[in-house]
Amino acid sequence: MHVVYPVIVSALLFSIGVYGVLARRNAILVLMSVELMLNAVNLNLVVFDVWLRDRLHGGQVLTLFVIVIAAAEVGLGLAIVLSVFRNRRTIDVDRLRDLSERDLMSPATAGPPGSGPAAPPEAGPAGPSGPGAAGPRPAPSGSGSAGALDLSEAG
Repeated sequence: MHVVYPVIVSALLFSIGVYGVLARRNAILVLMSVELMLNAVNLNLVVFDVWLRDRLHGGQVLTLFVIVIAAAEVGLGLAIVLSVFRNRRTIDVDRLRDLSERDLMSPATAGPPGSGPAAPPEAGPAGPSGPGAAGPRPAPSGSGSAGALDLSEAG
């Protein structure tokens, strides 16, 4: 068997993995693409180990190490994805660019940048509303969905 055929398959697998990492927005699909790239490397290690007739089978031993590292990467990666999903309610990589916490203050209560802490919100007839409030107020019963709180876009 020629060494060219498995190397071409490996190059195709690696190319698909690179495309998946660069083009996908879903974090789980990005992790799967990284696994494709690692499997392409494993295929190359085994093919060249057999082709060079290594007596110590160094390529196959290194492949076992890569498999162990890939398994650990999947475990940690999925744990991180689950933690991010619990906090942010999304695993879209483009929406998770910054690792800072969500801003709890609304833009209306925050002052201009560099002006120091924001002024405390004024209490109106319905009571305090802002970062110190007990939570979101329910929509008035007669207003329909105009005053409803939309939690799907929070964060």
